[in-house]
Amino acid sequence: MLEKLKNGKSKLAIIGMGYVGLPLALEFSKDIQVVGFDINQSLISSLQKGKDPKSESDDEEFKNRSIVFTDDESELKEVSVFIVAVPTPITKLKSPDLRPLKSASAVIGRHIKKGSTVIYESTVYPGCTEEDCIPIIERESGLTHLIDFNVGYSPERINPGDKVHTLTNTIKIVSGDTADSLEDIAILYEHIINAGVHRAASIKVAEAAKIIENTQRDLNIALMNELSIIFDLMDINTQDVIAAAGTKWNFLKFYPGLVGGHCIGVDPYYLTYKAEQLGYKPEIILSGRKVNDNLSRHVVKRLLTHLKANSIQPSTSKVLVLGVTFKENVSDIRNSKVIEVIQELQNYNITVDIYDPCVDKEELKESYNLTPVQCIGKNYDGIIAAVKHEEFVLFDKAKFIEIANPDAILMDIKSMYKPFKELTYWSL
Repeated sequence: MLEKLKNGKSKLAIIGMGYVGLPLALEFSKDIQVVGFDINQSLISSLQKGKDPKSESDDEEFKNRSIVFTDDESELKEVSVFIVAVPTPITKLKSPDLRPLKSASAVIGRHIKKGSTVIYESTVYPGCTEEDCIPIIERESGLTHLIDFNVGYSPERINPGDKVHTLTNTIKIVSGDTADSLEDIAILYEHIINAGVHRAASIKVAEAAKIIENTQRDLNIALMNELSIIFDLMDINTQDVIAAAGTKWNFLKFYPGLVGGHCIGVDPYYLTYKAEQLGYKPEIILSGRKVNDNLSRHVVKRLLTHLKANSIQPSTSKVLVLGVTFKENVSDIRNSKVIEVIQELQNYNITVDIYDPCVDKEELKESYNLTPVQCIGKNYDGIIAAVKHEEFVLFDKAKFIEIANPDAILMDIKSMYKPFKELTYWSL
């Protein structure tokens, strides 16, 4: 497979040019002809100009690459290897939304030829690749799986905004539907992954491995969030407790916080959905999700308690929210729990100023009808430091005293600052 691609006898296509697909496309296209396909015309237009609108990939990474960015399916006609890297979100009812994945499978089915290989990277529940995706390819193509084409699964491990744990230096899990396809897929990824690959026992094992990575982290954060709520009632600083407990060799240092984004807050629902289909109702996983999903309300409730204690009416108060993206130093707002905090504040008629140097202002307006301020104002009754952007880490006591009223509260969600007596300080 790899030699055929390197010799230019065939092309590799990556379906989905988001935070997973684009780095793959840029890396493979160093010496392989790549088709970067996405249905988002605006995104494709930007990539064709050598610009990543999310700023995850530098302009230099687009240079000297053998790649065609397109939304035209006809460009897929010479492709023999397809990699699927489309989003797998959840619905409002917390069930898997497989529409992007099924659509990508249909696109592949319309263009796949005998001898081709399809590799899925999108996060799914165990069994999804074989039970949901392969039948679509067969239906659209008229081909038969295992006879005419092969399929593998290699879960993405991209961490947006992380310049340390990158695509090439992070071990890649690979799997295939036969021993030969597994080896072909492993060799393909070994070509770009310096850290090497792990050959999973089956496609389902690889799917399950990916989904428990984020489920485990979700549960650990949920535990710390629940502890933080309890310690707050006891007037104990959670960060002090973690620092003390962390002196033991086997204590795992997880920290409380808002759990958003398109991985940790989403993936567990894929696993619980499949479990319930099989007749088992998960308890621990769903309990952890409930704790994390309700943390936004807890933050706002704590703010309201402070306002009431200082005889400040919510409808006359003004609050500054520092950061609205789902994590530090990225522009992505998908499933950001800070949005929920803001919406909850607005439900109490609190005036909210949003300041975020990283967010895509047009996307924020289009998605949530929210407009961030260009510069930070003054006379705030509450400041919610929600995201650990580099700019915010540099804020000091003088900065907060300058912009806050004397009886204001600084709510340090990410524990970026040291408490100081001039303002009421609160952290998770």
